[in-house]
Amino acid sequence: MTDWHAWHRDYDDPGSDLSRRRRSVQAQIESFLDARDEPVLRVVSACSGDGRDLLEVLARRPRDAARISARLVELDEGLVDEARRTAAGHGLARIDVRRGDAGRTGSYVGAVPADLVMWCGVFGNLSDADVRRTVTTTKQLAAPGATVLWTRGRVTAGHGDEPVQLIRGWFAAEGFEELHLDAPPEATYRVGVHRLTAAPDPLAADHAFFTFRR
Repeated sequence: MTDWHAWHRDYDDPGSDLSRRRRSVQAQIESFLDARDEPVLRVVSACSGDGRDLLEVLARRPRDAARISARLVELDEGLVDEARRTAAGHGLARIDVRRGDAGRTGSYVGAVPADLVMWCGVFGNLSDADVRRTVTTTKQLAAPGATVLWTRGRVTAGHGDEPVQLIRGWFAAEGFEELHLDAPPEATYRVGVHRLTAAPDPLAADHAFFTFRR
């Protein structure tokens, strides 16, 4: 089993790929906020860890924080507590950190349809079949025209095809337009951004659509 608290400590090194990935993700969150002027925006973040991807952005953008209603779903109790402390410490009253299974549709009841759906740190811990199912299920969580932000590690040379290409194709097949792909050749991470151009689907009754493998 992965020690997720130890895993998060790589964020303390600003030169680590994990820190670079966070900066890339946060830049895309800021681009989303800059492009949307609605008074209220909904965000859901799956397997959200300590929540810093989103919370750090909102902490430095109080005007945007005031219009964000977000649900962060995380199973690890310690990481949930950290996210709640961070949100409270920055006065982010509209952040709902839930301890729950992000791979079940029931975890999102009352928080969707969302304008921003975040799958950061998720796809690399799922089977290909579950990633495909998650991409399809995203249409149940997304509002019309929603932005989807996702990450995936790259495969090292000689160890199979680049999984990001499959993911990009699956999003395209489900009616998502690609807006951005950050894929530095020397880095171990990929950050993708898509926008829903097809019609969203209604949220189905509670069921599992992925199983986190680590």
